[in-house]
Amino acid sequence: MDIPVIETARLVLRSLAPSDFEAYAAMWGDPVVTRYIGGTPQTREQSWVRLLRHLGMWQVMGFGFWAVTEKETGRLVGEAGFHDLKRDVTPSLAGTMETGWGFVPEVHGKGIASETVTAILAWGDGNRPGMRKTCLINPENVASVRVAEKHGFREFAQSTYHGAPTILFER
Repeated sequence: MDIPVIETARLVLRSLAPSDFEAYAAMWGDPVVTRYIGGTPQTREQSWVRLLRHLGMWQVMGFGFWAVTEKETGRLVGEAGFHDLKRDVTPSLAGTMETGWGFVPEVHGKGIASETVTAILAWGDGNRPGMRKTCLINPENVASVRVAEKHGFREFAQSTYHGAPTILFER
């Protein structure tokens, strides 16, 4: 499946590629990036498996994650998109387009997450209009909670995922 390219004012969202691996592994190895996403920096091996999982999601589900790059420089600054991971969480998110995003610390607080989420939700709503969109966010991740709420997500449950508290959102 061809992964669509989305352009915003400052960003290009495109398919992840093997050539992204070094920057991708550096991002997911950063404790600031993983503080609220798993809590532990990922190894190079875990980052590689994550990259492959995102590419495979497009093939199997018809949706997935994009590499988020700066339009001006082409630099990878994050990832965002949708997945259905069959997570072991109650209530279940299976069968939904679980929306997620993660960015390098250098772009935190600059509106990049909001710009990205606006773009991916427009794609998701246009291409899967009847499919429920959800998010799973650590309650301490105030910035991501704000981004989710700004984009119409509302809390529908509090749960535990991998032993940590989490909030489940839907829109």
